[in-house]
Amino acid sequence: MSATDRAESGAYGNPGILDRERIVAKAGFNRWLVPPAALAIHLCIGMAYGFSVFWLPLSRAIGVEQSVACTDLGLLTALFTTTCDWRVSDLGWIYTLFFVLLGCSAAIWGGWLERAGPRKAGVVSAVCWCGGMVLAAIGVMTHQLWLMWVGAGVIGGIGLGLGYISPVSTLIKWFPDRRGMATGMAIMGFGGGAMIGAPLANLLMNHFKSPDSVGVWQTFLVMAAGYFVFMICGAFGYRIPPAGWRPEGWTPPTAAKAMITTRHVHLRDAHKTKQFWLIWAVLCLNVSAGIGVIGMASPMLQEIFAGKLIGLPDVSFTQLDAGQKTAIASIAAGFAGLISLFNIGGRFFWASLSDRIGRKATYFTFFALGIVLYALAPTAAHMGSQALFVAIFCVILSMYGGGFATVPAYLADIFGTQFVGAIHGRLLTAWATAGIVGPVVVNYIREFQINAGVPRDQVYDRTMYILAGMLALGFIANFFVRPLASKWFMSDAEVAALQAKTKTAESGATGSFGIGHGGLDAKAALAWAAVGIPILWGVWVTLQQAVVLFR
Repeated sequence: MSATDRAESGAYGNPGILDRERIVAKAGFNRWLVPPAALAIHLCIGMAYGFSVFWLPLSRAIGVEQSVACTDLGLLTALFTTTCDWRVSDLGWIYTLFFVLLGCSAAIWGGWLERAGPRKAGVVSAVCWCGGMVLAAIGVMTHQLWLMWVGAGVIGGIGLGLGYISPVSTLIKWFPDRRGMATGMAIMGFGGGAMIGAPLANLLMNHFKSPDSVGVWQTFLVMAAGYFVFMICGAFGYRIPPAGWRPEGWTPPTAAKAMITTRHVHLRDAHKTKQFWLIWAVLCLNVSAGIGVIGMASPMLQEIFAGKLIGLPDVSFTQLDAGQKTAIASIAAGFAGLISLFNIGGRFFWASLSDRIGRKATYFTFFALGIVLYALAPTAAHMGSQALFVAIFCVILSMYGGGFATVPAYLADIFGTQFVGAIHGRLLTAWATAGIVGPVVVNYIREFQINAGVPRDQVYDRTMYILAGMLALGFIANFFVRPLASKWFMSDAEVAALQAKTKTAESGATGSFGIGHGGLDAKAALAWAAVGIPILWGVWVTLQQAVVLFR
C-alpha cells in the first residue's frame, strides 16, 4: 500500500485537526498551494521589521504633540513610569526581544515542530503573535512599558520563532529540485511584512490619532485581528508530502559536489561540529550588521535628512514642528517599506542564485559588497544625496534578507536534509544574539553621540564603520566552512531506522504518488491572489512614498 493510500484509508487512526498525520498530502494535491500558506504567516509576523514606525509616536504617547521628557529617567524607571514619555532606546528593546525570543523559541521547539507538524506550529504562532500585540495595546493604554515588553517582545517573539521555522523544512521537502528557491519562498514573506504593515500602521495611526492619543493602541488591536485571520488560514493551508515522495520526472543528481552532501547528520551531533559554529558566526555577523539598521530605519532617515525630505534643506530635525515631523514620518515609513521590498526580493533572488553559484560564494558576495556599501553610507549622508543613501541600504537589505533565505539550504548542503528544520532552529540562536548586538550598537551609540552634542545628521557615522567591521569578520568565518568529515554522518541503517519510526514511513517506495501536479490551477491561483494582492498593495504604496526619496 502506498503512503497516499494509507493516508486516504485512515491508517493513521483518528488524528486531531492540528496533528501532523492529518495534513499528509493525498493524490491530486498541488504542491504550489504550500508557498502561499507560508507567505500568509510570514507576511504577518514580518511586521516585526516595521515596528520602528511606532517608536516616534510612542515617544510622544503622553505629550501627543511633544514628548514629556524626564531628565532622571532610567531604563528600570521607564518600565513602570506613567508620567514620563518613553525614549526611543527604551522602546527599541522590544525589537531586541523580538529576535532574541525568535531565536530561542526556534531552537527550543524546533524538534517539537518536526514531530507536531507545521499546522500546529502555525496556529500556536498566530495565538502568540496576535495575543502579544493585544497585550502591547493594553500596555500603551495603561502606559506600562513592561507590559509592552512582555506582550509584543516576549510572547510575540515566541510566535515569531514558531511561525518563522514552521514552513522551512516542509518547503525543502516539497521542492527538492529547487532547494535554494524553496528556502527563498519559505521565508521571503517575513522580509516583506513591513512593506505591507508599515504603511498600513501609519494609515491606521493617522486615522485613530486624536488630541488625547497618538493612535498606537487602536492600531495594534486592528492589526492583531487581521493578522490572526490570515495566519490561521495559512496554518490550515499547510500540507506535508508522504515519505518517499519526489516531483514527477525528477531524480536526485548523481554528480557529486564537494559542498553538497547526500548523507545526513543527526541533530544531536550537528552542534558538535565546527562547521555549525562557523555558519552560526556567518549568520550572526550578517544579521547583526543589518538588524540594527532595520530597527532604526524610520528614525535614521528622519534624523539624517530632516527638512530635506520636505524641501526644507536648512531645517534640522530638532527645528521641525509637529506637522512637519508628521510629514517626514510618512516619508520615512516609505523608506522602511522600500527596504522591506528589497528585503523580500533579496530573499528570493539571492537564494535562487545560490542554486547556481553555491551557498559559500553567495555569502562571500554578501560580505565583500556589504563592507564597501556600509563604508560609503556616511559619505552619501554628508553629500545630502537621499537617492544614493536609500540605494545603498536597499542593496544592503537585499543581502541581509538573502542571508536568511540562503542559510537553510547551506545547512542542508552541509548536514543533509533529515534534521535540517531542527538544525536550522538551533542555528537561529545566532539571530537571537544578533538581535541584541545589532540594535544595541545602533541605538546606544546614537544616544551616546546625541548626548555628546553630535548633530543628528552625523550620529550614525561611527556605527556604519563598526557594522562594516562585523561583515569583515563574517567573511573570514565563511572562508573556513568546509565539508564535514565522514565520522559525523549517520549510517544508512541509522537513517532507515529513523524513517521507520515515522507514521508516514514507507518500505522503500518512492515516486510522485499522484501528488504535486497542477501548477497554477484555479485553487492555486486563488491562494496566490490572497497573498499577492496585499503584496502588490504594499509595493504600490511603497513605491508611491519612495518616489520623494529620489528627488
